Amino acid sequence: QVQLVESGGGLVQAGGSLRLSCAASGRTFSPYSMGWFRQAPGKEREFVAGITWSTAGTYVVDSVKGRFTVSRDRAKNMVYLQMNSLKPEDTAVYYCAAGGSTIGIMMRSGNPDLWGQGTQVTVSS
Repeated sequence: QVQLVESGGGLVQAGGSLRLSCAASGRTFSPYSMGWFRQAPGKEREFVAGITWSTAGTYVVDSVKGRFTVSRDRAKNMVYLQMNSLKPEDTAVYYCAAGGSTIGIMMRSGNPDLWGQGTQVTVSS
């Protein structure tokens, strides 16, 4: 079946940038929406950003608005999260997700149809 694999995480200083990538495998891939979640130690997994697969419409949470940008490449079955002006509070494992519902439903339910394995992002002071 389709699998999601994240990459691009790492260690970066505050104020720096990282670009996360999410590659979807499989012959066919047509979610309604894709998203990024993150989970810091001791905290619940939280929605960060989402994108509608067909239209590329996006939504990002207020805490990262203006700093993070989500995009997708349908031809490559790829989703990206460009993270700029990173803060130590952004430190978390970042997970790619896919779902058959809207960004809003994915965000509110926290229950997408498919998860990636996660990639660690560490922002130092």
